[in-house]
Amino acid sequence: MTYTISKKILNTVGRTNAQYNLIGEGDKVLLGLSGGKDSILLACLLERMKRHAPFKFDYIAVTVHYGIGEDFSWLEKLCAEQGINHQVYYTTIMDTIVEKRRERSSYCSFCSRMRRGALYSKALELGCNKVAIAHHLDDAAESFFMNLTYNGALRSMAPIYKAENGLYVIRPLIHVRERQTRDFVLSQNIPTTPACTCPARRPDSDKPPIAREATKQFLASLEEKNPEFFTSLKNAFSNLHANSFSDPRFLDR
Repeated sequence: MTYTISKKILNTVGRTNAQYNLIGEGDKVLLGLSGGKDSILLACLLERMKRHAPFKFDYIAVTVHYGIGEDFSWLEKLCAEQGINHQVYYTTIMDTIVEKRRERSSYCSFCSRMRRGALYSKALELGCNKVAIAHHLDDAAESFFMNLTYNGALRSMAPIYKAENGLYVIRPLIHVRERQTRDFVLSQNIPTTPACTCPARRPDSDKPPIAREATKQFLASLEEKNPEFFTSLKNAFSNLHANSFSDPRFLDR
C-alpha cells in the first residue's frame, strides 16, 4: 500500500520546489534517509514526485550506518514496499567519534559533520549532483535561535546552497512544520528509527544535546502566545534587511 500524503504537504513542497528550483530536469538526487519521520516523508515525496512531476529526474535514498549495530532491515523493507530506491552505506563513524572527539565537545556537531561527509562521498561516487536533507521549518527556526543565543550570529538554513565539492544541498521540506511530518507517520502507522541509534544519546555522551531541546521549548512557548509566530518567522527568513544591522559589509555608504 502506497502511503497517503496530505494535500497541504504536497502543495507546500511543490511551491517550495518551484520557488527555489530545487529539483529539475535531469537531476540525480541523493536523499539522506535516517529512518526518522522527516526523512521517511521526504523519501515518499520524492518517489511520488518522480512518478508525477512534468520533468524527469532520478534519486536514491542512502542510509548511513554508524557502526553501532543498527538494524535497518525494517527500513529496507519499507522502501521496497514503497518503491523507493534505497541502500545502506556502512561506515565506521562511531569509531571515529570515540577516537577523535574532544572531551566535552558536542556529539551532535561532530557526528553531523561526519554523516554529511559520508553522504557527500556517496553522492559523488553515485554521480549525483544534489543531496536532499529533510530539515523542516522547525529545524530552521531552532537553528536561527541557537545561532543567535549561543554563537552570536544571524544564521539559519537555506532551501538550497552549493557545497565546496560542487554538490547542491537542497531542503524540500524547509516550509513544512515538524508536526506535519509527525502526523504523516502516525496517520499511516509508519515505523521510525528509535532514538537509541543516535550517537548523542549513548550513555557515554558527556555533553547531551540539551541546548536544542531548550530552544524547542522556548519556540513552543512563543507559538503558544502567538499562533502565527512560525508564519511570521518563515516570512522574515525571506524578507531580510541586512543594512539595519551593524555588519560593515552591508551598511549604506
